[in-house]
Amino acid sequence: MKDYLENRTEVEVSLISRRRFMLAAATGGAGLLSMGLVPMSVYQSAKRIDHWRSEMEKPIELVRRFCAAWSDNKGTAELAAFFTDDAVYHNIPFAPVIGREAIEKNIVSFIRPGKAAAPGVVPVESIDFRIINIAANGPVVMTERVDVFKLPNKSFELPVMGTFEVRDGKIKPGATIST
Repeated sequence: MKDYLENRTEVEVSLISRRRFMLAAATGGAGLLSMGLVPMSVYQSAKRIDHWRSEMEKPIELVRRFCAAWSDNKGTAELAAFFTDDAVYHNIPFAPVIGREAIEKNIVSFIRPGKAAAPGVVPVESIDFRIINIAANGPVVMTERVDVFKLPNKSFELPVMGTFEVRDGKIKPGATIST
């Protein structure tokens, strides 16, 4: 069967009597399976599903790594590296930020782990992205999260819904982080 799946070539199948086949078929799928007989369409369908699943997992894994990078206190350049050059980062209620460099500057403006923020701004020491639910449809990934902001003397939690679009292994234009 493996040869058929990979190369779409004929494979050797053991011969059985018509009577034995009919008895197995009469008992349903379990009877056929017990004899080692599975319609080729089942294998083809499984291969398509596995291919589809692998395509789906890639965007989800990228978004998981992006969220983990925040939790691991990665630098702003490392966080911005997840985005395409023309990405749009919309952290609602703020105005959208366009382009990787602008996204990096935006991240620097509110989180600077281990450093003092601008005068009058309380520095955010870290942000932990806690994913509650995550789902994907092709290149679009949605997250339901709780982002935990740690400040020098306190922390707070912010419920968040985020939508990410992934292209060529990067977050592309249209990423929306909503609160």
